[in-house]
Parts: sequence; structure tokens; C-alpha cells
Amino acid sequence: MLIQTFNVGKTYKNGIAALTDINLSIDYGEFVFLTGASGAGKSTLIRLLFREEPPTAGQIMIGGRSVTRLTVPEMVRLRRNTGVVFQDFRLMEKGTVFDNVSFALKAVERPWPEIRRRVPEVLERVGLGGREHEHVMNLSGGEQQRVAVARAIINNPLILFADEPTGDLDPKTSGELMQLFDEINKEGTTIVMATHDQIIVERMQKRVLTLKSGHLIGDAVGGWQL
Repeated sequence: MLIQTFNVGKTYKNGIAALTDINLSIDYGEFVFLTGASGAGKSTLIRLLFREEPPTAGQIMIGGRSVTRLTVPEMVRLRRNTGVVFQDFRLMEKGTVFDNVSFALKAVERPWPEIRRRVPEVLERVGLGGREHEHVMNLSGGEQQRVAVARAIINNPLILFADEPTGDLDPKTSGELMQLFDEINKEGTTIVMATHDQIIVERMQKRVLTLKSGHLIGDAVGGWQL
């Protein structure tokens, strides 16, 4: 298994339990949706899985290693093999498309010739070929999210986490983005995506993990489980 959690919990300092006793397994190459109402714990679980936050209980394993016990070099390797896409894009607003996408390569100290070659390649992949010198704030919301996807996949990650990536997009743009995610998954990348979009979930017919009040209450393949 690629991802495993054992009795994982997350309680914040204010005493609110965001997650309780989460046990799940996700295999290599799967496409998994995390669904549930607002406040169910979807985003919290995503943050725990890519190690933005630590759990307060339980164990998270990625590729057979505990993410809470990784050494610094092991954490660097995990970051290189993980891509993340956020609902609010998290782009460098003062930068160009090239600046934002190349940042992921610079963060892992890739050489400049590779950066110069790879950025145009991945922009072509997400439908933004030839636009590397445009300022990101001049792009539409859908185009900005494509920049975020390009940044997330430029290191050819083993896992791609996406937290409500279509939440601020119109239906047409959402559909195009989901087609792109589906293609990325078919090339071998494991995708774990939090979403509240029932239409997308039912259209894609992938595995669906359902959360309610911080508890995992459903695990099935197909449509909406609420």
C-alpha cells in the first residue's frame, strides 16, 4: 500500500476534534475522492497526509514509512514525490507563470538547464504552452489553477493531493480540470482529492471515502455516498 493511516486523529488547541480514528489504505495508482459536508474533516485529512500538519493521534504511513518519524533527507524525498493543489491556488501573485512553476524545481535544487527545459514541457501538458512569461494575476481562475497543477506535477510526483481544486471554478472549467486530473492519474500518479462537488464525483466513478463530523463513514466505488 502507498498510503495507510492507523487510528489517526487531529484535535486542535481549542479542543475541537477535527478527525477521530481514521483508518484507511490507498494503493499505488488509485484515484480517491474525499467527500463530506463542510467541516467534515476533508481538508484536515489532506493536510495530515502531505505533512503540512502532524496528527495528534495515530500513525500515517507513506510507502511503508511513518511520516512522523522521517529524517530531514527522507522528508525532502517525500516532498519531491508529492504534489499539492489548493482551492485558492497559492500562487506567487507578483510572479510570472514561469516563476510559479519553476519554484517547485528550485525548491528541490534542480539545475537551471533542467528547469528551463521542464517548465515549458509541463505548461504544454496542462494547456498553457507558450504562456510562461505572462503574469499570473492576468490569467483567469481556471488558468491560474492550471498553473497550480503544473507546479504540482513538474517533479513527476508519486502522489498528487488536491484540496477542493474546483471549488472556485465554473462547471465548464471544472470539467476540463477533472479531465486533466484523470489523464495524470492514468499515467500512474496516485490522486487523493477532497471535494464537495457531487456532480464531479458521480461523473468520475472513482473510489469515494466519505467523512462526517471527523469520522470515516463510507468507502465505496461510484457515486455520492452522503
